[in-house]
Amino acid sequence: MDIRPIRTPEDYEAALADVEALFSSKPGSPEGDRLDVLTTLIEAYEAEIEPIDVPDPIEMLLYVIESRGLTRRDLEPYIGTRARVSEVLNRRRPLTLEMIRKLHQGLGIPAEVLIQSYSVQQQAA
Repeated sequence: MDIRPIRTPEDYEAALADVEALFSSKPGSPEGDRLDVLTTLIEAYEAEIEPIDVPDPIEMLLYVIESRGLTRRDLEPYIGTRARVSEVLNRRRPLTLEMIRKLHQGLGIPAEVLIQSYSVQQQAA
């Protein structure tokens, strides 16, 4: 099968080219097995070279609203009143543990994303 670890950008580009050539291979065939091994190696290399950062909790909420066709009003059962939702999304108030639990259970947003620290605007006295 002559597959080697991906250690350099050149190895990575060559593996991507091989995957493209093998993309329509049948599962279980020698070519399909080669495709499986190469994609695993590519994923490991990408995770090592360019790890994906955990998204900001508010950016994640905004993404969920947009991608699921929700409105800010749809967040009220999880966050509270319309004013509270606005405060959270505008970074004037942090998410509480109870809000995080409700968002995780109700919308399936990973708790590990929601518990990340993020900046909150300080209100002038």
